Amino acid sequence: MDALHSQIFLPVEKMPKNWLNIVPSLKTKPMPLCLPNGKPAPFEVACAVFPKDLVLQEYSQDPLIEIPDFLRERYVLANRPTPLKRALGLEKALGLDGDKIKIYYKREDVSPTGSHKGNTATAQAYYAKKQGLKGLVTETGAGQWGAALAYGCNIVGLDCTVYQARISYQQKPGRVVLMNSYGAKVIPSPSNQTEVGKIYYNKDNNHPGSLGIAISEAVEHALTRDPANYRYSLGSVLNFVLLHQTVIRQEAKIQMEMAGDYPDVVIGCFGGGSNFGGFIIPFAKDKIEGKKPNLDIIAAEPSACPKLSRGVFRFDYGDSGEKAPIAKMYTLGHNFMPKPIHAGGLRYHGAAPITSCLKYDNVIRSEEFKQIPVIQSGLLFAKAEGLLPAPESAHAIHCAIEVAKKAKENNERKVIAFNLSGHGFFDYVAYQMLIDGKLENYELPQSEIDKNLADPSMPQFTEPDMS
Repeated sequence: MDALHSQIFLPVEKMPKNWLNIVPSLKTKPMPLCLPNGKPAPFEVACAVFPKDLVLQEYSQDPLIEIPDFLRERYVLANRPTPLKRALGLEKALGLDGDKIKIYYKREDVSPTGSHKGNTATAQAYYAKKQGLKGLVTETGAGQWGAALAYGCNIVGLDCTVYQARISYQQKPGRVVLMNSYGAKVIPSPSNQTEVGKIYYNKDNNHPGSLGIAISEAVEHALTRDPANYRYSLGSVLNFVLLHQTVIRQEAKIQMEMAGDYPDVVIGCFGGGSNFGGFIIPFAKDKIEGKKPNLDIIAAEPSACPKLSRGVFRFDYGDSGEKAPIAKMYTLGHNFMPKPIHAGGLRYHGAAPITSCLKYDNVIRSEEFKQIPVIQSGLLFAKAEGLLPAPESAHAIHCAIEVAKKAKENNERKVIAFNLSGHGFFDYVAYQMLIDGKLENYELPQSEIDKNLADPSMPQFTEPDMS
């Protein structure tokens, strides 16, 4: 493939008309969201937290769910279908034989807010507006999700409030400006504006925060301030979020066919599971159905927060303040307090139930990587491909590079595909620290994981109480 044909564009008319729901195909099914007493959360309770149509999608068993015409139009206006790119520059930098080892990446960075998050943010805002709500409240780590929801709410005319983990709020002022530009109110978390936030803020008003704390603040805000008109919005983990993201891989699958290839290895960075799930689900379905039994699907995690690699598959709260519903997932424990690494979007203690089930059934696997080599790979990608990736996406890039190097050493043929979930133009601090020699590695000690999982506040039930 020459450079003139290295970017593969999908005609608009071939953009997916349906979201792909993998739940009916799973061997191990996601458990229902539960209350602290172990009973499944009643429909009306879930609808008090999320817009009604999203709750219906959360529990749907339909293999395909139609994308409303309004959303398909908005997807097109937001640059969907996105390009699939052959990484010829990266292949050359690695000294690969392009006839034997090929690397492709899906460019989600071309969206208005620079990441994949708009695929579900626009959908969630649409359904909230359809219900007649006035606004949505959410959390964000690095700010990709917060910016996307601010964008989606602005489109349909909803209020948007974002609690952002303080360390990212301080490190990424550009994303705060972007959220404000769309009309969102951004609050550094932990804050003194919620009861949960005060627990941490009053001890340390410069607490770095976490996604778990920010989720608690956002849920509390949505449930206690004008609950008739506001709902909570989540950018990862839940079934309906991964559902909305499946437009990514449906497009990529057709684009790979246009290129005359099918991947041997599929890779995505892993925080809560949204970009990873959206990218790999259609391929995972092929693997489950026996069409591609040897397909290698890898979730690339930070060593500072390796919930799939070293967590436990059990029921846990989705947030540190125990305000959100309880889900069965791979978790490091909801009281886990991640170190302030630069991949803020990956600093979450739990994994999406769908991806947890895929991991439990060995359909996917995970690998963990330290921060310095990951950011080094991100810098190499920038030099080779001309695009500075988000630190989160750099985990997928680093994993792809490691797979390619191993294939080269073993003289193997390999087609590798990964999701470039977002650009890193607001994440310059991580790269500057690497260049200045100030970036540090951090590997989560197993003793800390064991301590968190042994905490008496962890849910003690192993199955939902259906009585």
